[in-house]
Amino acid sequence: MTLQFGNNALLSQLLGDHDRHLIRLEQALGVRLACRGNRIAITGDPAGIETAQLTLNGLYGRLERGQSLSSGDVDAAIKLNARGPDPRLPLADLPAIRTRRGAIQPRSPGQTGYMEMLARHEMVFGVGPAGTGKTYLAVAQAVAMLQTGQVDRIILSRPAVEAGERLGFLPGDMKEKVDPYLRPLYDALNDMMPGEQVVRRMGAGEIEVAPLAFMRGRTLSHAFAILDEAQNTTPMQMKMFLTRMGEGTRMVITGDLTQVDLPSGMTSGLADALATLEGVQGIGVTRFGRQDVVRHPLVGRIVEAYDQRATAERDVARDARRHRPRESDSGTSK
Repeated sequence: MTLQFGNNALLSQLLGDHDRHLIRLEQALGVRLACRGNRIAITGDPAGIETAQLTLNGLYGRLERGQSLSSGDVDAAIKLNARGPDPRLPLADLPAIRTRRGAIQPRSPGQTGYMEMLARHEMVFGVGPAGTGKTYLAVAQAVAMLQTGQVDRIILSRPAVEAGERLGFLPGDMKEKVDPYLRPLYDALNDMMPGEQVVRRMGAGEIEVAPLAFMRGRTLSHAFAILDEAQNTTPMQMKMFLTRMGEGTRMVITGDLTQVDLPSGMTSGLADALATLEGVQGIGVTRFGRQDVVRHPLVGRIVEAYDQRATAERDVARDARRHRPRESDSGTSK
């Protein structure tokens, strides 16, 4: 297949420095891309050609709309256009979260569903491995709703210390004790709005970043509340947080059940909540997989390697239990 593009300046951006974007497409899709003048020829199997065509046209449309193009954008477009037989939306028609720093679009199929769920549901659980954008997109939705007046404040929370919130041994006052644990939330906020606006809104109480322990006894009304690292809550802490919900409030709970830091034998509040609440009307659940990792490509491969090891260990344990001799087989009798 051969594609033709009308603007050579935009075509140059589509190719990337030293054709790096084309090389990325070739490596990901197993196709061969050759550019001659204002045409790109695609050679390969039919599925690869179709995905390459959708991706190139979508990225070129992005450039026509005046948006920039990075390697991450190329990777995201490849993932979004390689979704198998499902209907494929043009990149321009994907859901977007609009903040004053610009529009944020999904970079994986999982993110597409998650963003749609954030827009529709009052309570959303985002569960999956690191690097899938669970917290980042939740903060983006919160900022967008605050800036348009749909909520009056944002409340960001997480367990301050993984197992039990034991803050007393850390130096400094309470703010100095908890800030290191809440830093990822600050970073996401500063990506969404100018730093001085973050400081001003925090001073006015419109944005609050606090450890989970500070939520007890409160009723959160007309707020967007996010609980991050929820896998490290106990069932009692999780129930406490969820029941803070008041009128006009949205809640998002994010976590990774493969990274529970609670003491051995203690049930994760996130796992307990999913088992109890999944399917309840008004509650949305998005489960991300390694294919939704949008950080460096190595992160996805690292997650996959850990998953494969965990699966192998479970198989070994299951086989060991299956072949363990029963007492009746040991030759003993009463």
